[in-house]
Amino acid sequence: MPVVSITLLPGYDPDTQHRMVNRVANAVRSVIATPEAGTTVFINEVSTYRRDGKVFSGGRAAHPVASDVVKSFLEAMQERDMAKAQSFLHPDFVMCFPGGVTMRTLPELVSWAQQRYSTIRKDYAQFEESWQGDATVVFCHGNLQGTWLNGSSFEGIRFIDRMEVRDGLITRQDVWNDLAEHRKS
Repeated sequence: MPVVSITLLPGYDPDTQHRMVNRVANAVRSVIATPEAGTTVFINEVSTYRRDGKVFSGGRAAHPVASDVVKSFLEAMQERDMAKAQSFLHPDFVMCFPGGVTMRTLPELVSWAQQRYSTIRKDYAQFEESWQGDATVVFCHGNLQGTWLNGSSFEGIRFIDRMEVRDGLITRQDVWNDLAEHRKS
């Protein structure tokens, strides 16, 4: 039965603390075969501490929830609000779409997509997060629906997006879907 203690400087809001204890508990359970009921994580707050000859009395800023960043970006894209969508992207953003098509800007994406379909919408089944170093990796999957260039509609086409979020900005998007399997000319 693992018991994990986290010590924080003051200033972290309850939502940030809840995220932290849940993620630490999940990390522990991914390494140790222990039931949910057997895993305890708690937070202690200290008023100040000293490190490297400096005294600290406040914690660093919490990252936004990466899944929320991705959802907001995808919603802005679906609404075709390119300025808002751009605000979620890191300056070094790169995206890779089916067929290995790599792009770096939203105008490139729009131009490429206009050759494939007239409209598209994503219905999300689930969002999942994992962590790799300084990045949070967000996977979302579900089904696509929309209109082909010839005016006929499509729906129920599978997709998976994988996005890397660092410091609250999306640095990479990888997209897999079955559009090519259903494409009509």
